[in-house]
Amino acid sequence: MVGSDENHPGVFSDSNIQGGFNPGNGKFTAGMGHNRRALSTINRNIVGVGAPPHCAVNKRSNLSGENALPNKIPQVPAHRPVTRKFAAQMASQQQNQTFPEPDQSIPVRAEPEDDCTIIDVDEYKTASDFSVPMFVQHTEAMLEEIDRMEVEMEEATEEPIMDIDSRDKQNPLAVVDYIDDLYAYYKKMENSSCVSLNYMGQQFDINERMRAILIDWLIEVHYKFELMDETLYLTVNLIDRFLAVQPVVRKKLQLVGVTAMLLACKYEEVSVPVVEDLILISDKAYKRKEVLEMEKLMVNTLQFNLSVPTPYVFMRRFLKAAQSDKRLELLSFYIIELSLIEYEMVKFPPSLLAAAAVFTAQCALSGFKEWSKTCVKHANYSEDQLLECSRLMVAFHEKAGSGKLTGAYRKYSTCKYGYAARTEPALFLL
Repeated sequence: MVGSDENHPGVFSDSNIQGGFNPGNGKFTAGMGHNRRALSTINRNIVGVGAPPHCAVNKRSNLSGENALPNKIPQVPAHRPVTRKFAAQMASQQQNQTFPEPDQSIPVRAEPEDDCTIIDVDEYKTASDFSVPMFVQHTEAMLEEIDRMEVEMEEATEEPIMDIDSRDKQNPLAVVDYIDDLYAYYKKMENSSCVSLNYMGQQFDINERMRAILIDWLIEVHYKFELMDETLYLTVNLIDRFLAVQPVVRKKLQLVGVTAMLLACKYEEVSVPVVEDLILISDKAYKRKEVLEMEKLMVNTLQFNLSVPTPYVFMRRFLKAAQSDKRLELLSFYIIELSLIEYEMVKFPPSLLAAAAVFTAQCALSGFKEWSKTCVKHANYSEDQLLECSRLMVAFHEKAGSGKLTGAYRKYSTCKYGYAARTEPALFLL
């Protein structure tokens, strides 16, 4: 029962309530006197001594000890009643002060919003102060790992550029320390060994067909004398350079070829054929005196410049870059010797002829276009740059066994040259 009996101290009475109940309007009416002091006491018990309810500037102002914020927040006198005006004044004062970052280890209980302005120190934290959610961290880590794996896969599938000189570092004849400089110099000087495509136009008694017959015959002579490969390429170079500046009659053309081979042998060979052997192989068409006079004329016309880069020096380097075997090597030399016969191939520089020969041979053996990044690096020619020359070589390869000029075909149809002439041409390049 609810009453004012003093025997029931747990029930409401006039001495322990702040207001009375008015039966007339159904509301509590505030008491006077000590009832106001009782209200302030309740406020202190709920919010804490010295802080107004729901209008606290700092929610941790009731903390004591190490976690308290001394001299930062002005305390409210306990005897001063809390009003809206006073709470607003305190809030405006706290907005102008710098608050230390709250301790993350102490949880802060959220207060219900009131019409008073609530200023929380958590609102002053920047975006960088908040930690990234765990699931976001895991997602970012997973995406980074996927990107890293894709990069590694691309690097693994990408064709590496091989160091073709690593195995020759102990070989002093390979001159590994100077090899790149040597071929850079060859590349620079090869233009001096080239001739114009229309040089045959100034010859009044010979033509391109006669030149082809001469070189085809010299390939057979070179093979019978068992001369070095370098000798053949230098012989053809001397002939073209001489004919480009010196008119020659038809009956002296074979003499020019024999003399050019004699000069090339003197430059390249250890054991040089004697003049009488060259006269004999020419069916005694010339005399010794004529050979020596033509030799004098030729070296003077060429200004004794016999040190020129030929396709042979580039062939050796490019075959090494292609990691060639004996089969690829023989087929490459067969294709380029077929090109020496053709007059239209003089327009290509020696390095391009060598690179195209290796590329064409690779395509013929593999059945598809094959030109590695290592070859591109050392040859300085891309696959597209080689296609024009390579297609001409494929056409020469296709018709090599037919016609009258079959010197190179018969040479490379022997066991010594691995029957390279029997290899099917790379017709898919045409």
